[in-house]
Amino acid sequence: MSVTIYAPASMGNVGVGFDLLGAALAPIDGSLLGDRVTVAAANNGISLTLAGHWADKLPQNPQENIVYQCAEFFLAHLNKEAGLALTLEKNLPVGSGLGSSASSVVAALMALNEYFDKPFNQQELLRLMGEFEGKISGSVHYDNVAPCYLGGMQLMLDTPKSVCEAIPDFKQWYWVVAYPGISLSTARMRQLMPEQFDKQTTIDFGRYLSAFVHASYKQDAELAISVLKDVLAEPYRAAEIPNFLSAKDALQQLGMLTTGISGSGPTLFSVTDDLAVANQAQQWLNSHYVEQGKGFSHICRIDTDGSRILG
Repeated sequence: MSVTIYAPASMGNVGVGFDLLGAALAPIDGSLLGDRVTVAAANNGISLTLAGHWADKLPQNPQENIVYQCAEFFLAHLNKEAGLALTLEKNLPVGSGLGSSASSVVAALMALNEYFDKPFNQQELLRLMGEFEGKISGSVHYDNVAPCYLGGMQLMLDTPKSVCEAIPDFKQWYWVVAYPGISLSTARMRQLMPEQFDKQTTIDFGRYLSAFVHASYKQDAELAISVLKDVLAEPYRAAEIPNFLSAKDALQQLGMLTTGISGSGPTLFSVTDDLAVANQAQQWLNSHYVEQGKGFSHICRIDTDGSRILG
């Protein structure tokens, strides 16, 4: 028996919702933008095989790989030993702002849960994903693992009953995402932000996020765009991402509705409801933001399926 899980790329924060909002991404061309993990039986111990475009950027020692560590973590929670043959197809670049580590973690833990006949329910498994992801980034936050696992646009609640809940997304929006080809440390990008914010900034953060959620339920796209602003992270991170500010200005001139940083960067996202404008934006980004042979861009919708079994 073997199980293969695909886990999509995701945008943490979605600009307006630092650590509290996340969305899964699905390229409109039908390609799968995310990692895949296969779990199969082995005689004893844990083995790991690496594949995929970005496999050579990962630690070559299996025990240093987070998928291998996920298996150890999962078995420890089951309080059992088992022989496992793992395969990671690494299709997302590390440190890209597209939930690369979350994609590997979600695919691995979901595959392990399926392989062992679902010992954990959805909420339990999601909390395990958040716990493990927190070991990597330094703090537990679900804004990548939750949408990656469950799909859609997810608002983090972190109550005893529920980690998160989906909010309506705007089906008419295209999300153009562009990864320039460099990696940034999530931990370092978090360190750029101040320990404390002034009162007006925190009020603005609460106002914009609550207004965005309100607009999502009303399906008021104009209101949603007007408040899709990042007052917490972008002011401190933008200058650390080469060409981000010039790209943001250029995309606005092309007619994109708003542009922000996906997760902690360097990937940016830009929103429009016009496919022709999205195509123009992608062409501009490919010429001016993406380093040829190292980065990429996609025109996406929100992936409502989340992680899924491929085989």
